[in-house]
Amino acid sequence: MLSSLAIALALSMDAFAVSVASGVCVADLRFRHALRASLSFGLFQFAMPVAGWLLGSSFSAYIKRFDHWIAFALLAFIGGKMVKESFEVEDPASCSDDERSKTDIRSFRTLMVLSVATSIDALAVGLYYSVLGAPILGPAAVIGVVTFAICLFGVEFGKRIGARFERWAELAGGIVLVGLGIKILAEHLAKGL
Repeated sequence: MLSSLAIALALSMDAFAVSVASGVCVADLRFRHALRASLSFGLFQFAMPVAGWLLGSSFSAYIKRFDHWIAFALLAFIGGKMVKESFEVEDPASCSDDERSKTDIRSFRTLMVLSVATSIDALAVGLYYSVLGAPILGPAAVIGVVTFAICLFGVEFGKRIGARFERWAELAGGIVLVGLGIKILAEHLAKGL
């Protein structure tokens, strides 16, 4: 359960960063916009691991011998990408018109694009769970609920405080995922000794 919660928090950081950016850059965001965006982010973060798990389950028998390496690679890649992106976060005080339109969660089309973009990593986590032969519905529900709550908070946080902490949230999420990948690999290799 603790592992699922750590993964949920790490995966929600992309959506949190978008929520904070929306709060910073988009004027006149109402609670209904934040609620709709949080529901969308949470729903996609729930659905993508399930889809990844179903995909991975279809070929898990072929990769059983080296599944721990795949799980490590997936988590290390996702976490590494998040760490890298944390250093690319722009100054929130300089929201251009282009940045405002890219983070305008009031637009249904923009919200759908952002929901898919921030949940792609969750698809890979679903693959990770299938490789381990672990059930997915419980962890996917935790991921969805945590993402919903974090994003609802993120919009309000962005409106009030700004995106000073956006970079650190992304960095922390990436480090957690890389750490989980290392833990899985170390546990499997220790069993082999």
